[in-house]
Amino acid sequence: MFSHRPEVREAITTAIGRRPAPDLGRVRFHEVGGIADVLAACDAGQVDLAILDGEAQPTGGMGLSRQLKNEIDDCPPVIVTVRRRDDRWLATWSQADAVLVHPLDPLTAAETVADVLRRVRSGELVTRS
Repeated sequence: MFSHRPEVREAITTAIGRRPAPDLGRVRFHEVGGIADVLAACDAGQVDLAILDGEAQPTGGMGLSRQLKNEIDDCPPVIVTVRRRDDRWLATWSQADAVLVHPLDPLTAAETVADVLRRVRSGELVTRS
């Protein structure tokens, strides 16, 4: 999970919870505040799902999502969080697999994460081997 602001990372973790759905195992969050950390972890295949803050500074999660999708072979699925519902189209441009809108609703956040993880498990979303 990437955001330059610890309080945003905490809000995302709290909204999703440690077990977003009964049919999925517990999730572990690896929180990072820098882009280099995200790039290194994704490139090394250490990420099953990237959650990126679209409002992060100086580079936001939407641009980072697009970079990951275009530069990382077998890129993990990406969820981008945005502040305004109207910014959902930008998240689509970023090639994100899903979008969450702040303030995060815990039910929606958990369902979105569970849906993306299920799509990976079923082979609908192709990720790293």
